[in-house]
Amino acid sequence: MPMPRTSESEYEYDRRRMRQWFAGEARADGVDRRELLRLAGASAALGALPTVAQSVLPGAAAVAHAAAGIVKPLPPEWFTVRGTNAEARFDALGDTGYHTPAERFFVRNHTTTPLLDAATWTLTVWGDGLRGEPLVLGLDDLRELPAVTRSAVVECAGNGRSLFGTQQGRTGSGTAWTMGAIGAARWRGARLSDVLRAAGVRRTAVDVMPRGLDAAYTTPEGAELGRVRRPLPLGKALDDVILAYEMNGEPLPPDHGHPVRVVVPNWVGIASIKWVGDIEVSATPLYSPWNTSFYRLWGDSYPPEGSAPLTRQTLKSVFELPWNATLDAGLRHRLTGRSWSGAGGVVRVETSTDGGERWRAARLLDPPRSAGWVRWHTDWRPTAPGPATLMSRATDTTGRTQPPTTPHNIQGYLFDAIVRHPVTVR
Repeated sequence: MPMPRTSESEYEYDRRRMRQWFAGEARADGVDRRELLRLAGASAALGALPTVAQSVLPGAAAVAHAAAGIVKPLPPEWFTVRGTNAEARFDALGDTGYHTPAERFFVRNHTTTPLLDAATWTLTVWGDGLRGEPLVLGLDDLRELPAVTRSAVVECAGNGRSLFGTQQGRTGSGTAWTMGAIGAARWRGARLSDVLRAAGVRRTAVDVMPRGLDAAYTTPEGAELGRVRRPLPLGKALDDVILAYEMNGEPLPPDHGHPVRVVVPNWVGIASIKWVGDIEVSATPLYSPWNTSFYRLWGDSYPPEGSAPLTRQTLKSVFELPWNATLDAGLRHRLTGRSWSGAGGVVRVETSTDGGERWRAARLLDPPRSAGWVRWHTDWRPTAPGPATLMSRATDTTGRTQPPTTPHNIQGYLFDAIVRHPVTVR
């Protein structure tokens, strides 16, 4: 059985997959290769992709109505509705503890939340990467496998997308998230590796592609792309991925993948397929629209064919404070926030209350955790009224510190620059 790959070999593997894709040597499910080549030759055309949001300003007034296709209530003090999605208000997370309650967790839907019956749900594992016939499991079968519990954040690759425009002057297409397309939960389920071994995975297998049971996605231009699906390298699938059936000690709610979802720690959220119904195991590199047309980096800073498909999340740090908050001068204010990284735990957070002129260490409330975040706080006593800019920057276990800017990409993924948070002192 192949050993799980390191992050470096994952990168090399993705680059090799991309070369195979453009050489016509990979199998593309629902992707027109000639169309992708046309887009790659004129990647600026991707800038015309629609923006699925009404507001791009952090802290904008929350929409007070429910999002179409989302089951749970979306009170405006907790959420901002963005098309078929619901962004958590980051300033409302301060009282939630380390794990985000399911009722406060952000929702990213391509279509609508399906209502599935756990008693009749099945998972089919199939493909030419298996030694024998497909394996079909029900929920009870999955629960008979050894259970594991993993604390992990799930974060949309476009989290922070609107800040490309508001902070750097170049917008990105797609849902105009501020910084609330993230949540941390305690997930319980079966190891994907145990399921793959039970199915008889071959040594020649290279890709594993989970597919959701939500409705087929149709682009605004009318192209039907099928159900959401995205391949994982076999090394990652055999490493730390789980098929979760519980969230924070309770069965998964409908909006978060009931009855079973994939959880891929440290990777962009699209890899953590909700409402999983089948998993293809392939001896040939796989592609879907969600790692070709979407979830790659295109733009001036990247090759004409785009980057490799996105895998690991990036480094971020955010204050739990309303945008344009008003604070009283002469009083001591406890400022709180959270920081996280897809490359390792966060070991240091520094804050500035003068727009980056001076920095001081914040107090961390949690130990560094892979696939998790740390909460922190710092005290500030402003002395003079007027506008001020708060900033926080994180450093992770790899030694990387957040940069002042993020290279622009057309679809606005992986924003990791230091967030400039405006406040007013009165």
